[in-house]
Amino acid sequence: MEITASMVKDLRDKTGAGMMDCKKALAETNGDMQQAIEYLRKKGAATAEKRADRSANEGVVLTEIDNGNGVIVEVNCETDFVARSEDFLALAQRALAAVKSDRPGDVETLMQLQSDGLTLEDHLKETIGKIGEKIEVRRFATFDSDGILIDYIHPGAKLGVMLEIAGPAGNEEVSKLGKDLAMQIAAMNPVAIDRDAVPQDVREKELEIYRQQAVEQGKPENIVDKIAEGKLNKYFQEFTLLEQTFLRDTTKTVKEHVEEVAKAAGAELTIKRFERFQVGG
Repeated sequence: MEITASMVKDLRDKTGAGMMDCKKALAETNGDMQQAIEYLRKKGAATAEKRADRSANEGVVLTEIDNGNGVIVEVNCETDFVARSEDFLALAQRALAAVKSDRPGDVETLMQLQSDGLTLEDHLKETIGKIGEKIEVRRFATFDSDGILIDYIHPGAKLGVMLEIAGPAGNEEVSKLGKDLAMQIAAMNPVAIDRDAVPQDVREKELEIYRQQAVEQGKPENIVDKIAEGKLNKYFQEFTLLEQTFLRDTTKTVKEHVEEVAKAAGAELTIKRFERFQVGG
């Protein structure tokens, strides 16, 4: 059967695949449009399987907040060029929309959600077939809050933050605080809100490192633990949000600034939760 240019264009419009791939698919299926579509889907799946072991350290972070519901998603690919492409960004937006609407519990469940008649996994494989790079939805998080949600995407969309504050919505100073803290989290990468939220295994690991350092420096055995505890306190000051120096005013800590804003707003403010996604991090 003769494969005409109009048939190739029709298949390209339906699938978004390259012209040569469409022509080959039609030739392999004797011009049957549905079989050609299936052929291209299988090609995408095969390409995805070949790419499975490749590293995907580029990509984007996307966020969306709507009526107390927040979503942050990271989708990865192999190169920055693809991360800026229309097909990749369309897939990332599709993943964001699926998380927002269905609130899946994990990435595996997300990939099986239906979107325009296909699972998200099928859409991902088709996109891999078109682009020829490994693509994966790395992670996501959802927020459901009756307080305040703030998001921040750093220019380039490779770093994103979502933050929840318990407090009054609509207050200008509290909203500004939220934006400042989201940018603080992006810049300073805290591991937890405060020292009480630092996991016990992290505390023990840090203490062991500091003890070993003290021993190797020849410190007397009777003060090794005291030295380690002192260094752990410095760790908390550097890596827990409320104890960090506030970047917009380095004369005070984040906790002190939050307390000042709360007093000015006449309301109690509590930093409830944050997520910080960095591509490749």
